[in-house]
Amino acid sequence: MWGTKEGLDFLVSETLKARYLRKGERDWEDICERVAKAIAITEEEHLGFKDLMIRKIFLPSSPTLMNAGTEFGQFAACFVIPVEDGIEEIFDAIKTTALIQKTGGGTGFDFSQIRPDDSPSLCADGAASGPVAVMKLFNEATEIVKQFGRRRGANMGILNVSHNDIVYFIRAKHVEGELSNFNLSVLVPDTFMELVEADRVGEVWNKQTGMTVGCIFSEIVEGIWRNGEPGILFYDRINRDNFTPALGDISATNPCGEEPLLPFESCNLGSINVSFFVTDGKVNWDLLREVTGKAVRFLDNEIDKNTYPAPEIEAATKRTRKVGLGVMGFHDMLLKLGLPYDSSETLKLAEKIMEQISWAAVRESRKLAAEKEPFPEHENSTWELPMRNAALTAVAPTGTISILAGCSAGIEPVFSWVYRRTRTVGKEFMLVHPLFEAHFMSKLPEVDYNWLLEHVYKHGTLQNVENPKLVSEEEKRIFRSALDIDWKAHINVQAAFQRHCHAGISKTINMPDYAGKEDIKQALIYAWRQGLKGLTIYRTGSRQHVVLSLKKPES
Repeated sequence: MWGTKEGLDFLVSETLKARYLRKGERDWEDICERVAKAIAITEEEHLGFKDLMIRKIFLPSSPTLMNAGTEFGQFAACFVIPVEDGIEEIFDAIKTTALIQKTGGGTGFDFSQIRPDDSPSLCADGAASGPVAVMKLFNEATEIVKQFGRRRGANMGILNVSHNDIVYFIRAKHVEGELSNFNLSVLVPDTFMELVEADRVGEVWNKQTGMTVGCIFSEIVEGIWRNGEPGILFYDRINRDNFTPALGDISATNPCGEEPLLPFESCNLGSINVSFFVTDGKVNWDLLREVTGKAVRFLDNEIDKNTYPAPEIEAATKRTRKVGLGVMGFHDMLLKLGLPYDSSETLKLAEKIMEQISWAAVRESRKLAAEKEPFPEHENSTWELPMRNAALTAVAPTGTISILAGCSAGIEPVFSWVYRRTRTVGKEFMLVHPLFEAHFMSKLPEVDYNWLLEHVYKHGTLQNVENPKLVSEEEKRIFRSALDIDWKAHINVQAAFQRHCHAGISKTINMPDYAGKEDIKQALIYAWRQGLKGLTIYRTGSRQHVVLSLKKPES
């Protein structure tokens, strides 16, 4: 039933065919050659970039892998498009979004400028439809663009917690399948969270509607408990890391929340496979810093080589030259080092990884500023020394490129050591984690190994295996998957990375199916206190359609 290498190889092969291989290309090396040639300025860069990608040490995001060296030539993964309160402006934004999503980019929108439902409209007759109705227009446009693109379009819909329609917005995805092309997030200031933390929930937050802090917050908690929507974005924390405050405040992010951007800005993402840097139980920090420098140069080159979907996007992007360099393979790295995901040693390692990457990225950006020139808004920025890029680091979910790299996604813990993957290039895959297989297949007789696979596939954990000859206490300590880890430990890891990250962190805080609303409330407060810029919580089983799943219970 199970064949890890064959299953993973088949998944990679099908993914390449469905999304990345272009006419005349046969394999991964052909893709790397095309991309490296398109991004590099010199032959030395060409060979260096190609080597990093072939060895899967560093990979750019999907739009670059799909479009570099093609007629599209659009490399950026992240965009924020402003949505103003007018018919022409709304449909202009929809058109720009369609052009972005056709080339694989993801879009984020702050709908807070849209007047509330039933308020007077700009038209002579009738009333405004409100932010949720406008979101539905964008959702339908994305549905149409899907037919032309190589991957599903993704959106982030954001509404300020002070908007009159905030409850309608929070409830917009209560029925699974509604607004299926959107993630939703509520933009929350510190003053709101301070009232929640102080249990001053009876205070009126919105004087126009009379809604209290408690009413709004309980709706947020209910939505998260019901099916993981909405997420939370912490407005003040995001803007404390706004390196170009003269250009205005940031109120929107890309679809997964890791890249807060100003209106019309785009950002190129790339991720370093940190599991690659473990040798003989130690981390090669010198090599990590070296690869970081090359990756920053790669992403900076993209800004000038890119074909932009609209002139406003090109102008805004080149004004600040933001890039988003992050990591993948973090849990694999921990396994190679023999560290549990929820340990104090892991938190120290997480913080050091991001500190070293950000330090090396800043060093390279300063070199680039000396070679070329600083980003145009540098004089009005918070950077003291010349920099090529206003922001450099962000941790993306790496859902697809981690498949190509053969490593765990982003900084997420492994969902399960044995699982079913669906909704990926239209197929279903049964998979076993390669490090799990390498460890237990060499230790156990075939019949015991197959029993263990079935057990983990059914339960999602090996913590409840009672036979110490099959699984020792030390193995239980190391092989802890997502639902074995307390929500506070999830948040602590995200916070450790966030301390040295310029932008944000995309991560899911997993909770078991029996988690209550009080758990969600406490997690939101704790995440805000730990300095996170945003938060997504998912309670197991709260959605019917998911990408990763376990064995279905027998009727």
